[in-house]
Amino acid sequence: MLILKGGTVLTYLNNGKFYCEKTDVLIKDTKIKKIGKNLQKEFKDAIIENVEDKYIIPGFVQSHIHLCQVLFKGSADDMELMDWLEKRIWPLEAMHTAESISISAKMGIAELMSGGTTTVVDMGTIRHTEYIAEELVNSGIRAFFGKTMMDRKGLPDFLKEDTQKSIEDSLDLYNKYHGKGDGRIKYAFAPRFAVSCTDELLKQVSDICKDKGLLFHTHASENKKEIELVKELTGMKNIEYFEKKEIAGENLLLAHCVWVDDEEREILKKYNIKVIHCPSANMKLASGIAPIPKYLKDKITVGLGADGAPCNNNLSMFKEMKLAALIQKPFHGPTCMNAGEAFKMATLGGAKVVGMENEIGSIEEGKKADIVILDLEKINSSPYFDPVSSIVYSAAFSNVDKVFIDGKVVYNNGKHLTINTEHLVKDANVILRDFMVKL
Repeated sequence: MLILKGGTVLTYLNNGKFYCEKTDVLIKDTKIKKIGKNLQKEFKDAIIENVEDKYIIPGFVQSHIHLCQVLFKGSADDMELMDWLEKRIWPLEAMHTAESISISAKMGIAELMSGGTTTVVDMGTIRHTEYIAEELVNSGIRAFFGKTMMDRKGLPDFLKEDTQKSIEDSLDLYNKYHGKGDGRIKYAFAPRFAVSCTDELLKQVSDICKDKGLLFHTHASENKKEIELVKELTGMKNIEYFEKKEIAGENLLLAHCVWVDDEEREILKKYNIKVIHCPSANMKLASGIAPIPKYLKDKITVGLGADGAPCNNNLSMFKEMKLAALIQKPFHGPTCMNAGEAFKMATLGGAKVVGMENEIGSIEEGKKADIVILDLEKINSSPYFDPVSSIVYSAAFSNVDKVFIDGKVVYNNGKHLTINTEHLVKDANVILRDFMVKL
């Protein structure tokens, strides 16, 4: 047992209330056993860790990322979405080997942990997804992962899959890894988007996910050109397509949802479809700005994600929170999205996206001990009066003191305890430069 003593617990609770109080937190095994003052009197055998003057917050939930793309950071700047995919990302993903994808995943997980992220929803690429899974298991992070699926005609030969083979490969990964890492690792089917997937694949995947209680993770309505392509291929709008094909449901996770009209927003609400907001990627690719205030007003569940490293250049939840709050203000006024809403999306919102709000996303007794210790007494985040404001508008990786997942320390004072990072940067640079020469 471990007592985090004297810190300030800062969290949104499942009941919707905000909690900020100087208190102790008792961690036993993988869970938060008790929250209260002077816990050492009751639990005399517990180890005491003094976190006075620090904040105890829930681990961040990155609801949409691509670990396979971390290796391509800075290699596809200043491009529009479809060019970005067709001219850079898809050819680079096709070059991946077992070694390169392992390094990419390891780099990404290390970056995520050092930024206070404890849970991720990852979309891999066509091949070698098992190596991403192994890195997820070994790192100690909590994750939902899946190989991307692409079977529609017109795709590059090096990425296009046979429909049944794609489904069989995904089921093999599910059978091998779902529940691994003492339950930390879960499989989530990941068709890339309607532009790259046939009706047959999407419908079969939806049926499998509903039967097995799995997440269906895909992209939707990110870019105007994408919307036009979906209309051309299906005769329908993107979200409308999911409803008509009986794919819509509470297990459906849609990254972006930038270009969604009122009719489609009603579909999101009706079926409790989850939305993942990726503000930095949407800005860098000039895709647009998702109508998040409208989603929240309609009680649509929204989480945050950094998306792929080549379309934002890092995996920082601090930047995603800040941008989520800032980009709405020029259009809807300074009060339309406050720091508290952004912080909630990064924690409890993300937990709701993956259906784990009763286990993660807040600091509450009985929940998993996925905890981040933040030190706001730094030059970049001080002085401050409101800690939530400091976290969202000022904080950075340098404020992350310690990260717990399932009650175990995975990152401590700048050091990764579960990932060997000694040669990681050098190896990644060598491989990326080799890939770029071959493009």
